[in-house]
Amino acid sequence: MPAPAAKDVLAAGVVVFRPGRRVLLVHRPKYDDWSFPKGKLDSGEHRTAAAVREVAEETGLHVRLGVPLGNQHYPVVAGRKTVFYWTGRVVGDDDVTGYRPNAEIDDVRWVPADEAAELLTYDHDRVTLAEAVRHRRATRAVVVLRHAKARARRSWRGDDRGRPLLVLGERQAERLVPLLAAYGVTRVVSSPSTRCVQTVEPYVRTTGWDLERRAWLSEEDAVPAGVAEVVADVLDDDRPAVVCTHRPVLPEVLEAFGVRAEALETAELLVLHVRKGRVVGSERHLAD
Repeated sequence: MPAPAAKDVLAAGVVVFRPGRRVLLVHRPKYDDWSFPKGKLDSGEHRTAAAVREVAEETGLHVRLGVPLGNQHYPVVAGRKTVFYWTGRVVGDDDVTGYRPNAEIDDVRWVPADEAAELLTYDHDRVTLAEAVRHRRATRAVVVLRHAKARARRSWRGDDRGRPLLVLGERQAERLVPLLAAYGVTRVVSSPSTRCVQTVEPYVRTTGWDLERRAWLSEEDAVPAGVAEVVADVLDDDRPAVVCTHRPVLPEVLEAFGVRAEALETAELLVLHVRKGRVVGSERHLAD
């Protein structure tokens, strides 16, 4: 009888920085080791949401994700562990002096990056730290989002602007909420078409941020100059943002951002990491 396949344990964590090249480390008394805040994904949880949740649970700090880092892979008793990592910055107060030790994490410290390399227990964490230091400068996320799954054109007899999401699309829109929150999105810009508005409405309803409707992002009204105007406005702002639009408009949007055109699935995000108005990194995620 063949041996059962080794289990791939999935986890996520963040290398969190503060000014002064200081990095956040945690100590686990069970293993007597120093590492970055991280933990296993809950069932059905997206890796980005897990990363932010684990930092909050282990340190009491709320973070937003920055540039993605290389994944870690190493053997564990159950099989093999994969840890997804990002750089990150604290949203709000980053003081950890009031942290209360517990059985899982008994110490949380801000440590200078060069000292952190000595304090970290594992070689794979030192490799991740070295990569993170190269990307430590703060960025903000601009999320380009294709709307969730909508009714087929052939089954809709009204104005196409009013074509709504399917039940599947509504579920995708709900699943987008923790993904957008993981990047600290505080500005929501969307095509006024119903299927786009419905895609971002759960996030707007959950967070209370305003919904900005921009006709230039709709299929009917998009022209290069108008799309470029919307993108320039988003780039000139300093808030993490989401821009929700349609498949035919995506090439113009991405061209305006100065990145290579990519075909996105419904409810797929292209996260652009922006520093001083320039895209310095990107990643893609599905809401499913």
